[in-house]
Amino acid sequence: MNKSRLEAFSDGVIAIAITIMVLGLQTPQGASLADLAPLMPPLLSYVLSFVYIGIYWVNHHHLLQLATQVDRRVLWANLHLLFWLSLLPFVTSWVANHHRQSAPVACYGVVLLMCSVSFLLLKRALRHSEAAHPSLAALLGHGRKNALSILLYALAVPLSLATPLGATAIYVLLALLWFLPDHHFEAARPH
Repeated sequence: MNKSRLEAFSDGVIAIAITIMVLGLQTPQGASLADLAPLMPPLLSYVLSFVYIGIYWVNHHHLLQLATQVDRRVLWANLHLLFWLSLLPFVTSWVANHHRQSAPVACYGVVLLMCSVSFLLLKRALRHSEAAHPSLAALLGHGRKNALSILLYALAVPLSLATPLGATAIYVLLALLWFLPDHHFEAARPH
């Protein structure tokens, strides 16, 4: 099956998620910088979620650039990832307005956890679809960084019940970790 439709559909869903998030931002009531202060939690929540969506978009792009084909398993794994990414605007808005409350921060973490799990499942589905090309499947990797992220998200979610800001710090740390590029993707890009 051709992968271009999968890429185009995924890009559209991701673009819509970002658009929904930015439309949720409010402008300050006044014209001074002091009027911006109460809007900092929603703005910072937006920035963090935008970074996360950007990370998934970049890594999704790299994965699909390596793939020669997609099969039914890849299509469903990709839809699974897009489902969880599409929930980011909802939990971003909730946590933006209640960033010191356990339930919104925990739900934000659950969505991030499930995005990470679904990305790992997509990577594994792509490895399976490329079984006829062992060198290409090897380039897709085993997802060690992904597995570490899943572990840290799984720890952050219950931590948010005791300290929402501590859990948020883990979410920020993980975004920074993923912001660092995977060099094996860059080296493996087709020329």
